[in-house]
Amino acid sequence: MRIEVSQVIDRPVADVFRWFADEHVRNHPRWDPYIELWLDADAPIGVGTVIRRRNSRSGTPIEGTMEVVEYEPNRAFGVVTHDGPIEIRGRATFEAVGSDRARLTLSGDFPESMESGLIRSGMERSLQNVKNLIEDEV
Repeated sequence: MRIEVSQVIDRPVADVFRWFADEHVRNHPRWDPYIELWLDADAPIGVGTVIRRRNSRSGTPIEGTMEVVEYEPNRAFGVVTHDGPIEIRGRATFEAVGSDRARLTLSGDFPESMESGLIRSGMERSLQNVKNLIEDEV
């Protein structure tokens, strides 16, 4: 099942991409406090980067990974996430809306067994948090 949400952020697309994709390990836990992320090596994010993660949303922490499968500066950032036995394909796209605004669209392919309403509301809440953080900090 595919779910997609979108938000216009009052910052240039390059700033939004840097904050969301390049600084993903630092910033993701800030908009979703149930997630912890870390890298085994200190290297820039790019295709092939494997990010370690711990998801505590269900109460019991689940160890997993996020592998970057798409990285196109200022355009797209895609990952394949493994939380235990669950695989989720996620993608963020970045589109300039004038010179100082960007549309950030998040989409994910989730297992049919997951509750679509809860996922959509969680994605919308996360995207609103992203917007607020970027507009406050950048």
